[in-house]
Amino acid sequence: MAFKIDQQTIDDLKIITNGKGNDVYSLFNRTKTRGGAKILKDMFLYPCSHADEITNRVNTIKFFKEENISFPIDNAIFDIIEFYLSNTDERTRLSLHEDNIKRKLNQVIGSDTEYQQINKGVSDTLQFLIDLNKFISVIDGKTLQGDFKKDIDSIKKLLESPSLFLIKEMHKVGKLSYTKTVEYDQLLRFTVRKDILKLLHHIYKIDVFIAVAQVSKELNFSFAEINENEVNIIDIQGAYHPLVPNAVPNNITITEENSMVFLTGANMAGKSTFMKTFSIAIYLAHMGFPLPVKKMLFSIQNGMFTTINLADNLNMGFSHFYAEVSRVKKVAEEVNKNERLIIVFDELFRGTNVKDAHEATVAVIDAFANKVKCTFIISTHIIEAGEDLKKLKDNIRFLYLPTVMEGKKPHYTYTIKEGITNDRHGMLIIENEKILDILKASN
Repeated sequence: MAFKIDQQTIDDLKIITNGKGNDVYSLFNRTKTRGGAKILKDMFLYPCSHADEITNRVNTIKFFKEENISFPIDNAIFDIIEFYLSNTDERTRLSLHEDNIKRKLNQVIGSDTEYQQINKGVSDTLQFLIDLNKFISVIDGKTLQGDFKKDIDSIKKLLESPSLFLIKEMHKVGKLSYTKTVEYDQLLRFTVRKDILKLLHHIYKIDVFIAVAQVSKELNFSFAEINENEVNIIDIQGAYHPLVPNAVPNNITITEENSMVFLTGANMAGKSTFMKTFSIAIYLAHMGFPLPVKKMLFSIQNGMFTTINLADNLNMGFSHFYAEVSRVKKVAEEVNKNERLIIVFDELFRGTNVKDAHEATVAVIDAFANKVKCTFIISTHIIEAGEDLKKLKDNIRFLYLPTVMEGKKPHYTYTIKEGITNDRHGMLIIENEKILDILKASN
């Protein structure tokens, strides 16, 4: 079953940013092949909420991490192979009858480009099969588990088919004669083409697992452990943001007894970064990927919806406040239909006046807190709302990110603490930047 997410969540967490590079996908993308990069992207777009699928992926990545296996095939040949196999036009099929003086003359003067492309495609496809066979023979004796074992068994079955068994005796391709090129082209492009495409898909998946294992090893990422009890729990120790240099790690535990986290802190104290850190950890855990934590235990969730960088929709005539209300409505509909959703809001109702924002924040959080089977982290600058909520609900955990004053300069620890803070340093920052002095001097 798929883990429910939406584009707002993907954008908030910088999961994939359409080739801009500074995203979580790019952090893991050490793939050698375009096919591997595409499979990796699909994994990021479709996390899972099934324990067996997550566990299988974790075990496969751990296998490559522990075995320290490198990608076994020259990545330069894959574009050639894909182009070669994509040409199924019968008019390009080679024939032994064409091995005549005219063709040989064209070959000598270099004008027989179509044949040269086919010859190169045949040669590289054969080399791929030979190298894949060697790779399978190396790992076949190792302990394999789950879906990865099934993948390897499928590869072996395809390579051992009567049509492809010839590569078992081949160590390298060498220069192919016209006759051999015709023979192999008929086999590879027209007889077993679908089988080779299946083998390519398998090696692309292996490319992904090797790449992710490499990232895990280099960055010292850990794997989350699935909680198999019925109790809903998320226990994260030493989590940090993978895209923030020198990020400060934090710990957080959330259960049904404190399913709502009310987060406060001054501007620049790190609220948004903390919420992104938590959410990225949840996201990667449901992909079965290694993640930037010291340790993590989690119950499988059904999805996650974040609202951290919500844009106005001016094209539709929506103000920021109406965009916020629309988002809260969408999330409310989701938590009514589903249990075990992760909901993250950064500053509810910042697009309206303080009085309305206060009343709306208390009302909405009070209602959300009734959904104890879901998990909420909601930040706000309206600390008075926290005092009201203390009187209404007993399953809300109050956390804050402190500010330590060093003279007139605020210092941020980026480490969460229990309680509600009344830190408000917006005016102090304005004074430190001497904005009013600049404006006065211009008069």
